[in-house]
Amino acid sequence: MAEIIASPCTSVLVARDPAAGGSIVGTLTLALFRIPTGVRAWIEDVVVDATARGRGAGEAVTRVAVELAIGRGAKTVDLTSRRSREAAHRLYEKAGFSIRDSRVYR
Repeated sequence: MAEIIASPCTSVLVARDPAAGGSIVGTLTLALFRIPTGVRAWIEDVVVDATARGRGAGEAVTRVAVELAIGRGAKTVDLTSRRSREAAHRLYEKAGFSIRDSRVYR
């Protein structure tokens, strides 16, 4: 985790719950990288504590990540999500993301 936080290419965002003494209830990792067509951003590991789901923490860190990426010159912000994660899909669509007609190969 220390290497991720120390990297100039990544930002780790946290969501805190003021009603719970500021405890962390969610995290998101944002990676920015340059390719021949410009700066791109990738969102990874959006995680919200089960007790805080549905209260806006995931949406808040996602929106801040997009703003941060755009502010750093990213032309696009991408993420992936398993088909079974329906609540996450609703969150991403609410935050302005749309499904691309592409496949991810590994």
